[in-house]
Amino acid sequence: MIHPTRTNLLLLKDKSSSVSNSIGILKSRRQALIIEFLKTSTPYLESRKAIRQLYGDGIVELLFSIGHLGEAVIDSISEVSIREFGIQISSRKLWGLEYKEISPRDSAVRDVKARNYDIRATTANLEEAAWRFEKIVDAILDIAEYDNKLQRLSREIIQTTRRVRVLEERILPQLMKQIKSITQYLGERERETYYRLKQFKEIKLTEHIF
Repeated sequence: MIHPTRTNLLLLKDKSSSVSNSIGILKSRRQALIIEFLKTSTPYLESRKAIRQLYGDGIVELLFSIGHLGEAVIDSISEVSIREFGIQISSRKLWGLEYKEISPRDSAVRDVKARNYDIRATTANLEEAAWRFEKIVDAILDIAEYDNKLQRLSREIIQTTRRVRVLEERILPQLMKQIKSITQYLGERERETYYRLKQFKEIKLTEHIF
């Protein structure tokens, strides 16, 4: 129980004002996070859609290539086409939220001359298949970045919403109740003091007359 004094009343009012400001800041932060979530979800869904389309078309082209060249030739071409594809991951922050981001990178799609085999001995179907599967690598890296960001954003949005609810539904109402209680108590005490002072003046006035 907080002692009903004017000092405590002022402290409670300052605290309630601070809580109200915190609620406003948290709501603004949550709004910014939601906007970023929506902005990120669009390319994320587009990348997933692109992967499905590229994979389906790539498999068809690869099957045509196997039919024309045979599995042994395709396997040997795959062996000579292997390469390392490194990426760098860095940290970014948004309203204090840290998430991982893949640094700007070269596209996984190569020029046909950079695939380490003689394209004159292959078919157009194989080149189409290779192009699509390399595009899939790009899309997968995009998804990996978007997925990490979306997970962090969704968790932070939920946590921020919970903080806002606690402040709005528990902390602030409790403070306002205490402020109201102390204000009423001080008001009643002032009225009692005024009444006693009035009585005292009347008594003094009566004594002076007699």
